[in-house]
This record gives sequence, structure tokens and C-alpha cells, in this order.
Amino acid sequence: MGKGKVYSSFFTPLEFGFFRGLPENLFLLDIAGQIAFLFDIVVRFFLAYRDTHSYSFVYDRKLIAFRYLKSRFIVDFLGCLPWDAIYKACGRKEPIRYLLWIRLSRALRVTEFFEKLEKNIRIKYLFIRIVKLLVVEYYCTHVAGCIFYYLATTLPPSKEGYTWIGSLQMGQYHYSNFRDVDFWKRYVISLYFAVVTMVTVGYGDIHAVNVREMIFVMIYVSFDMILGAYLLGNMTALIVKGSKTERFRDKMADLIKYMTRNNLGKQISKEIKGHLKLQYDRSYTEATILQDIPASIRTKHNIFLEGKR
Repeated sequence: MGKGKVYSSFFTPLEFGFFRGLPENLFLLDIAGQIAFLFDIVVRFFLAYRDTHSYSFVYDRKLIAFRYLKSRFIVDFLGCLPWDAIYKACGRKEPIRYLLWIRLSRALRVTEFFEKLEKNIRIKYLFIRIVKLLVVEYYCTHVAGCIFYYLATTLPPSKEGYTWIGSLQMGQYHYSNFRDVDFWKRYVISLYFAVVTMVTVGYGDIHAVNVREMIFVMIYVSFDMILGAYLLGNMTALIVKGSKTERFRDKMADLIKYMTRNNLGKQISKEIKGHLKLQYDRSYTEATILQDIPASIRTKHNIFLEGKR
């Protein structure tokens, strides 16, 4: 389902911005995708999870179901609804289309996917991090580009000249009838507007025209300041090594070499790697919290825990 979540995360803004009612081929593809996500919801009612306190896996189906119902079930279920069909059935009422954005919650699962990749020592850590940063940057500009185009389509055709794309002229070509332009050309132009706005280049060839577009540009540029800090911080972290994940990867690589050299069995190797992963997951919890506490208090803490057992 990882690829499906990536597809959904990228297609949802595209559907919202460029399509008021999907064509038949995309509609069938969308329905197939939502059926797959419904299947994923069913699977999650049986998927064991690791308890955040004991760090042991929970296999009890009632606890698994209760935990999922309390957390993401409602959002996941709403995301699986065929909003395009509902939009058409309700007389194409515009507010219904805003419910498409519920599906963007799946983007959080994409970040979890990258976190798992970062722990995979078979893939270069630098490569994963660079790909992740490129995906984040492209995704933000992709969403912004789709919103830019959507704002242009909210005005009636008679006022399309008062939009950023309707007033655009490149060379001898004027985009006053931009709805008739090829889809990919409209998308590239929208993405271009988002990129030049993000990097604050300001060529002057493309700019906001009406008040709504200006308001969104201000919000988008403010967000870009945070995004820029995030990207810069991560690039710095790539140069200055020593992150928690890198230490884990180095230790895991050494451990695998040791187990291979000594021909350890699969079961014991699995247990050793599982223990190392558990240490990684809880390294910033119990150990970090207790290390700065005075020895006398730690002793009382240990006595208290022994008494509970």
C-alpha cells in the first residue's frame, strides 16, 4: 500500500485543482484505489502493534481494533469515500470537493515509509535523505501549484483575464482561454508559478492578479520560510554526520557482519537485530530520562519498579 499512499497523496491535490468531475478512466482508477484502501482498513483491525510503554507487541484483536478506532479509523474511512461520485450526485456543489483534502492524511504514512527506509542499511543513507528532501520540496510546490490553478478556475469565464494564468502572456501566446490549453501544459505552468514563488526569484513574467491570489501568495511565502529552514537544516545534518539513525545503521551493519562471520542461526540473528531495533526505538525515552537523575533517586525508582513486579 506504500505506492498507493504516494499516488493518493499526489493525485488528490491534482484532482482538486484541475478536475471538476473526473473523466471515466481516472474515475475508475480512483474507485479501484479507494477499494484498495478499504482493504487496508480491514487489515489494520488485525495488525499487531508495539505498546509505547512496555515496547512489547500486542496481538489481542480487541485491543488492536479499539486502538485503531480511537486513532485513524474515521479519517481513513472518510478518505476512502468516492467524493467525486458524491460531488456529481449532489449537483456538483463546490464545498463537497473540499472534503477531498481528507485523503492528504495518507501523506503521513509516506513519511513513515521514508523513516523505515532510513533504517534499511542496504540502501545508502545519503541517497534516502536526498530523495526524501526532493520529494518534500516537490510535493509542497505540487500542492501549491494545484491550489494556484484552482483559484484561477473559481472565477467565471468572463473574468478569467483577472487571474494569474488568464492574464499570462508568453511570447506571442496569450492564456486568456487557459481552460482549453493542454492539461500537462497547464500543470507545468502552475508548478512553475509555485516554484518561482517559493524561491522568491520574481522574474515578473507571472504574478498574482486578484486579491485571493495575493492572499494565498502571502500564506505560501510564509510557509516557504519554514520549509526552507527544514530543508537547510536537513542538508546541514547530511554534512555533519552523527545522527541517531546513522549510529543505528552503523551499529546494525557491524552486527550483521559479526553474525555472518560467525554463522549465527536465523532465529538468534533475528532476535539480536530485534533487540537492537528496540534499543533504537526507546533510546530517547527511559535511558535518556534517567541518565541525568541523581543516583539516589534512581535507586528509589528501581526499588519502586521492583516492588510493582
